[in-house]
Amino acid sequence: MQQPVEGASRRKRALSAVLLLFLLAAIGWGAWWWLAGRWSESTDNAYVGGYVVQVTPQAAGTVIAVRADDTDFVQEGAELVRLDRADAQVALEQAEAQLARTVRQVRGLYASDAQLIATVAQREADLARAEQDLVRREQAAASGAVSREEIAHARDSIAAARAALAAAREQLRASRALTDGTTVAGHPDVRAAAAKVHEAYISFARTSVPAPVSGFVAKRSVQVGQRVSAGTALMAIVPLDRVWVDANYKESQLADVRVGQPASVLADLYGGKVEYHGKVSGFGAGTGAAFALLPPQNATGNWIKVVQRVPVRIALDAKELAQHPLQIGLSLRVDIDTHDRGGPRLRTDEPAQAVQATAVFEAPEKQAAETVARIIRENAGKPGS
Repeated sequence: MQQPVEGASRRKRALSAVLLLFLLAAIGWGAWWWLAGRWSESTDNAYVGGYVVQVTPQAAGTVIAVRADDTDFVQEGAELVRLDRADAQVALEQAEAQLARTVRQVRGLYASDAQLIATVAQREADLARAEQDLVRREQAAASGAVSREEIAHARDSIAAARAALAAAREQLRASRALTDGTTVAGHPDVRAAAAKVHEAYISFARTSVPAPVSGFVAKRSVQVGQRVSAGTALMAIVPLDRVWVDANYKESQLADVRVGQPASVLADLYGGKVEYHGKVSGFGAGTGAAFALLPPQNATGNWIKVVQRVPVRIALDAKELAQHPLQIGLSLRVDIDTHDRGGPRLRTDEPAQAVQATAVFEAPEKQAAETVARIIRENAGKPGS
């Protein structure tokens, strides 16, 4: 009878130990939740996001050179693709020659003004001389030294001189109508020819396709000899120094998540060896299902409630990202610290500056303006010439 009692006692002690372990585990979990768990929201449905900048030509042409391939790193402004530029070169040379010709023609207009001013002065002198001759003849006619016929001829000379002066003044007025209020460089004909040069230079410059941003080449599809049109996707550039995290949280996890809260990120690429630090920068405007190619139609009646997920964007620390690069699409685990819940639920501030910008397409504009100024300067002549 003693053995069964001892067995029951051992079972009772084992059961008590198991219950104690469960109790300690529950207390430990409760303590963890109270101290840390309730201030953290985690998900492993997170991926690296980034910009995929398309490289497209601005003009049609035949590809004669491709200067970068997939996985290559390129600097902003570097030439990626060269198109055949023979036609553009000829058009540019023709436009430059026409501008030079127009500048010289406009110089001729200003020279004509000066010539016509001298002609007007000459006609005024002729009229004054004719009037003086008439006065002398009329004075001599009183003594009979000059006939009436000579006086009539003198009066005819005055009329002719007046008509010539009027014609010269009209010619001067017509010539000045083409030059008044302008300079050689600002003349409408010169500006029209300059616009043609500008257009031809831009077309010529667009035969070289530059990299809009610095980054890694991906999705290259262009080949040498291919005929491309404006807007054709040739390749893409991914700036991996500007990636972020898209963490897809359940809607039930977002009650305490706010913009500006700190987040820690682990990448499957590095395992637990590397931890990134970032901040919540914003929330998606809708759930993933709302922006799907085929959004659900819950109004049909065949409805099953599914917990929705909302993308939360996490901005990463740039220095950590430079030390341990990430590629777009990599899997991540994200933990958001929700201690500080005073931030906004959604961002309403406007961006202080452009999210993305490039200046590589402004260089041809500046160079075209310099080319126009050089041609005008070379053909305008010296002041006073």
